[in-house]
Formats: sequence, structure tokens, C-alpha cells
Amino acid sequence: MHQDLKEILLTQQQLADKTKELAQRISDDYRGKKFVMVTVLKGGFIFASDLVRQMDIDVDINFMAVSSYGSGTRSSGNVKIVKDLDSDIRGKHVLIVEDIVDSGHTLSFLMQLMKDRGAVDVKICTILNKPSRREVDIDVTYLGYDIPDEFVVGYGLDYDERYRNLPYLGTLKEEVYNS
Repeated sequence: MHQDLKEILLTQQQLADKTKELAQRISDDYRGKKFVMVTVLKGGFIFASDLVRQMDIDVDINFMAVSSYGSGTRSSGNVKIVKDLDSDIRGKHVLIVEDIVDSGHTLSFLMQLMKDRGAVDVKICTILNKPSRREVDIDVTYLGYDIPDEFVVGYGLDYDERYRNLPYLGTLKEEVYNS
């Protein structure tokens, strides 16, 4: 796996430090509230796992799986629910946890869906953000790092279901995804 990378963008320690910082802010903001953390699968599971273990508040944890990529490197813009929530979010504060904000289509869709389902409010937490790729204007309340417009893998992010388990974030060599 490591030989397929051009460079390491964020180390395991940098990711851990930022995750701890975000968890503290979230804990402070949601303390005493009916709060549900909705993790977007598959990419968000590693970040969410690290994040929730750093929180010092009660957290209702839920998961959704949505698809907009297929096996390509760019979002199709069409979002479909692959796995829906297991519980009702009506009357709760919802925090959507995502691995990366790219075009914004998926998160815009999910935010509207949560509001339609009766969430008190909906906020976004992401470890990675590609502002240069944004096509839909969305507000990210809890932001880890802005990254360049390169194809990145590791820390939950994949290319064709590979590389998710890398403990750091790296850029994939073009010949890997252009072959």
C-alpha cells in the first residue's frame, strides 16, 4: 500500500491531535443536549471512532451509508441512501461526522434529510475539507484540515475500497487511479 503513495499529507499524530481538539469543542457545545452523532460510512468510521472516544459527554451514535462515487475519483452528484438510520432523530441535535467534504452534494443532501426528519439542528464535523472542489455551499462547524485538490487515501478514505486502514493521510500516485 505505502508504495502507491506520492506523499504523506497528514501524520497519524497530526490527525490524533486535531481529533482530540474537535472532540473537546463538540463536548463543550453539546453538553446537556439530546445529541446524536451520525457517522457517514464507510469513510467516516475511523475518524468517528477516534472522535467519540475523546468526547466526555453522552453520545447517541448512529450510522448512514450513502453513495455518490462508485469506483471513480469524482462525485457523481447523485446521492442515494445505502443504509439508513436505525433510530428516530426527531427533537435531537444532530452532528453529521464525515471523513471529507468535497463537492458538498452528499452533506447538503444529508443536512436537508435530517431537518426534514425533525432534527432540532444539524451541524457538520469533518477531519478533511477540499474547499477548491465545493459545488454546493455548506457550513462546516467542526473542521479539521483544509487539503489541496489531490486524491487522498488513508484514515478511512479509500480508492476502490483500498487504503482505508492507513493510519495517516497520503496522496495517491496518479498512475494508481489512472491505470
